[in-house]
Amino acid sequence: MGQAGKQAVLVTGGAGYIGSHAAVALHEAGFLPVILDNLCNSKRGAVEAIRELCQEDIPFFQEDCCDLAAVNHAFEIMEERGNPIQGVIHFAAHKAVGESVNEPAKYAYNNVGSLGAVLQAMNTHGTGHLVFSSSCTVYGEPDSIPVTEDTPWKEAESPYGWTKQASERILQDHVRAKDNHRVALLRYFNPIGAHPSAKLGELSLGIPNNLVPFLTQAVAGIRPKLTVFGSDYDTPDGTCVRDYLHVMDLAEAHVKALEWCMTSTHSDRCRAFNLGSGQGASVLEMIRGFEQATGLPVPHVLGPRRAGDVVAIWADPTRAAEELHWQTKRSLNVALEDAWRWQQSENA
Repeated sequence: MGQAGKQAVLVTGGAGYIGSHAAVALHEAGFLPVILDNLCNSKRGAVEAIRELCQEDIPFFQEDCCDLAAVNHAFEIMEERGNPIQGVIHFAAHKAVGESVNEPAKYAYNNVGSLGAVLQAMNTHGTGHLVFSSSCTVYGEPDSIPVTEDTPWKEAESPYGWTKQASERILQDHVRAKDNHRVALLRYFNPIGAHPSAKLGELSLGIPNNLVPFLTQAVAGIRPKLTVFGSDYDTPDGTCVRDYLHVMDLAEAHVKALEWCMTSTHSDRCRAFNLGSGQGASVLEMIRGFEQATGLPVPHVLGPRRAGDVVAIWADPTRAAEELHWQTKRSLNVALEDAWRWQQSENA
C-alpha cells in the first residue's frame, strides 16, 4: 500500500526514545507516521533508522512543537500531499525529573506550551484524535500501590510531574469544549530496552537521567560507577521501586490507544490508561537482573537520595487490558538484553 492509502498520524517528538519506537509500531499497523521533532534531545539518525526499519520515506519536519505556525505547516503540507493528518500522538516534552527541579520554567514552557500549540493546530485542521504521553508521576507519592487510574492524585514530586498533571487537566477541559475530540491519556511507568534490531534505543545526549542507559554506559566504561540514589527507603532492599516495561510493548500500546480514539463510543472522551507490567522492581533488583541477563558486572555505589524521586510505584494495568486489549509481552530480561545490545551498537 502506498502512502496515499494510509492514515497519517502526526508523531510529535517522533525522533525521541519512545516516539521513534511508536513510529515504527504505527507503520507496522498500517498507518503513516509523520514525525515532527526539533532534535533538541535526539538525533536525525533516529529518523533515518525509522525509515530503514519501515523501508519507506517517512515524512519528517524538523520544527519546534511550541511553534504553532510550524505545527500548522506540517498539517498543511500533509493536506497538500493528499494525506491529511487523522490523529496525533504527542510525545514532545522534556522528561528529566532532576533537571525539572532545577529548571521548572523550562519545563512549563515546553511541556505545557507544546500541548497548547498541538491542540490549536488540531482545532484548525479538524483533527479530533489525540494520544497523550503522560506519566505515572501524576499520582505523586500514592497512599497505596498498585495504582489504578482512579487513584487520587497527590502533590507532584517534581515540576516535571506537575506539567503532566496540568496537561491532563487541560485535556479534560478540552474535550468538554470540543465534543468531536477524543483523547487517550497514557500514564507510563518506566520504559526500558530498545528495538531488537539495535537500530533504535534510548539515546542519551550528555549524562543520562534514567537508570538503564546510565547502567549500560557504566558497564561499557563510558561513565563512572552507577550511583544508586538512596538506599534507606522503606522498601524491601532500601532502594526505589518502579514498574519497568519494554519500550516496544509501550510503542504498541500507542497504536491500540489511537485505534481506541478512532473507534470507541465510551462516554468518557478523555480517558486515562496505566501502562505498566503490574509488578515493581527495585534499583538493586534491576542491577542484579542485568548481571543475570548479560553475565556482566555492574559497577555501582550507594549514594544519597535524589530530589523529586517517588519511593515506590507500580501499575494496575487492568483497564488497558480490558479496553485497549493490550498488555506487556516482553520480559524484563529481554528488555535488559535489548538495552545492552543497543549500547554495544552505539559503541561500535
